[in-house]
Amino acid sequence: MTITHPREARTATTAVFRTPALLRMTGPAFVAAVAYVDPGNVATNITAGARHGYLLLWVLAGANIMAMLVQYLSAKLTIATGATLPEICARRLRRPARLAMWAQAETVAIATDLAEVVGGAVALHLLFGTPLVAGGLITGAVSWVMLVVQSRRGQRRFEAVVIALLAVILVGFVFTAFDGGVSLDGLVSGLVPGLSGTDSLFLSCGILGATVMPHAIYLHGALLRDRHGEPRGRGRELLRATRLDVLTAMGLAGMVNAAILAIGAAALSPAVGASLEGAYRGLAAGLGQVPAAFFALALLASGLAATSVGTYAGTVIAEGFLGRWSSLSMRRLATLVPAMAVLAAGAEPGRVLVISQVVLSFGIPFALWPLVMFTRRRDLMGRLVNRPVTTVCAAACASAVTVLNCALVWYETAG
Repeated sequence: MTITHPREARTATTAVFRTPALLRMTGPAFVAAVAYVDPGNVATNITAGARHGYLLLWVLAGANIMAMLVQYLSAKLTIATGATLPEICARRLRRPARLAMWAQAETVAIATDLAEVVGGAVALHLLFGTPLVAGGLITGAVSWVMLVVQSRRGQRRFEAVVIALLAVILVGFVFTAFDGGVSLDGLVSGLVPGLSGTDSLFLSCGILGATVMPHAIYLHGALLRDRHGEPRGRGRELLRATRLDVLTAMGLAGMVNAAILAIGAAALSPAVGASLEGAYRGLAAGLGQVPAAFFALALLASGLAATSVGTYAGTVIAEGFLGRWSSLSMRRLATLVPAMAVLAAGAEPGRVLVISQVVLSFGIPFALWPLVMFTRRRDLMGRLVNRPVTTVCAAACASAVTVLNCALVWYETAG
């Protein structure tokens, strides 16, 4: 079975420029946004909040703004060219470079799915006492069913399921944060840039890796094309809808991530910050069983939604770089096996999730720099080419991630 690409484009009319019409065209960014609130985000942001309070909130805010820009550029590249970022890379790179890009993108996809399956398994264990290995299998199976819905019922049905899960995530974490007594002064002070030692630098890379997701950058163009059909020739209307889509979806994702960090800062101690199970027990002991249950339910919704989106992204990566679709079952199996091995080995889930996000942060430049270079080329983008200020901002984002990763390597090596 393979994932199909139903063409659901509609004839453009002048009504598209009214807000209700624009709202009907939104949806792809909400699917991409799920990648920004996956279990890796939960573990990383909970750990950052528990260990350093609100200190790293500025990193989270900056990463969220960066996410808005890069997801918009990823969608705009497809609107201008009709092709996804992996497809453009494959057309313009020689075979060795293309295969190297595919290999690192596959590593990113595996690290992504590792976090999502482990997170879903932990949530099932917390809610129902399900063994972690069985929980991982259940999470993988549910994600496979969701993708079958996408392939047989179309993109809109898939978007509806994912958006419903995103709503559960939002309500669960925001409710828990408010019940935990978030400090407004702490939130404001956390927006002032600052670090405190190597651990905060390590977690900053983790936050970047968890917030700016490389596989979501590769995926966004395919989501837009699957929803709207051939995008070329419809640049103006799709750009307006995409701006609204990205700002709304990524804004909600940023709210969720801020709530997660605030939960760690307000209600947890450093000793339990890196453990999802410890965080659940800490919330139950400090706030009661209801907030803890909301936390676990949101974590489960995050794992189920994000692992289906991650598997979807893997198929887009394979098609783009290699020119062929992989079997849905084989793709699900290939990314599920490493996660199941980690669960079977008894590794501490919280630590595994944080490390996976740091791995993702090292994959961001490989997606960002080509995106910046392609969207600044008038011969490729036509009248949708970036303005100079957009290119400067995008290059600054890519540079910041690259420098932070190099600094982490230097600190870890020197230490």
